[in-house]
Amino acid sequence: MVKNGKYEESAQALKTILNLAYEPIAVKFLETEATLAGFKVPSERRYCQLLMGARKGKKLLLTRGNVSCPAAAWALGFKEPPSKLASGEMPASMGIFANPAAVVNTLNTIPRLPMGKYKMVACCPLALAPFVPDVVVIESAVEHLMWVALASVFESGGRLEFNTAILQATCVDITIVPFLSQRINTSLGCYGCREATDLAESEGVIGFPIKNLEGIVTSLEKLNDKAMPRVRSKTIYRMLLERQDA
Repeated sequence: MVKNGKYEESAQALKTILNLAYEPIAVKFLETEATLAGFKVPSERRYCQLLMGARKGKKLLLTRGNVSCPAAAWALGFKEPPSKLASGEMPASMGIFANPAAVVNTLNTIPRLPMGKYKMVACCPLALAPFVPDVVVIESAVEHLMWVALASVFESGGRLEFNTAILQATCVDITIVPFLSQRINTSLGCYGCREATDLAESEGVIGFPIKNLEGIVTSLEKLNDKAMPRVRSKTIYRMLLERQDA
């Protein structure tokens, strides 16, 4: 465990620079069941709903006993999937894909945690994390995510490749993928998180391993010196509006 407030400065920098309306989220995978001070185990809850609560200031735990989404339970290694999910029948019946075969083709590409390895997942505001998080998650406007992604390559340059199936966006795309790959990843969202949470149409999600936090915050501070204010001022766009032929 770490001292409370260890990540408070970084969390505040993210909120201030990006103009976040909600808290950056700390996610921790626990291999043993534990009692964390101030954390609650809510009744039936989806993983995406756990993140929704955490970005609003709550400290929550997800376990085999209270996870209510079979897809997330499978991805987190809590439970084997029901036959109607594994066969593709259930997602296809919901209209997410054209047929069960398309679902199975997608499910075969989904990264998952080893079955039974982790007993709990803890989510809370980054500023309040009493542990070293495995992944930091931000749910916010796409422009905010753009700057986080740019900050991740600010020093090194290069291109980013994002991994998504537009399925299991929060549990897999921006939590498990960054955890397993130790690389930043972003997602446009998915059927589940957009139906089950208050994630807005204009919002997306991004996650990165905790090892990247300091570098991202430092790079965001540098981007905020010049690049971000200029972009947000929309100077070139305003010049276009002033032209008679605009």
